[in-house]
Amino acid sequence: MSGNDREAAVRRLLEQVPRSVPPEIHAEAVRVGGRVLRRRTLARRALWLLLFAAAVAFTVWALTARPWVEPPSHTTPPLTGW
Repeated sequence: MSGNDREAAVRRLLEQVPRSVPPEIHAEAVRVGGRVLRRRTLARRALWLLLFAAAVAFTVWALTARPWVEPPSHTTPPLTGW
């Protein structure tokens, strides 16, 4: 069976199937699809808000804690009076 024969067979099968969708199924699919899109949009916005809040919190912590600065040594007293 060559590629053309297979393609012709598939076309015949597709032409046999009725192409109309019952109206109640179409309305239900549109309703459910709209709800899914709204949920995805809300979830995406919530995740972006969470990411922004985490970035702000990290920035504030880094500016106040300054983790890149070495802490002062408390093991030896400072040398004074030389």
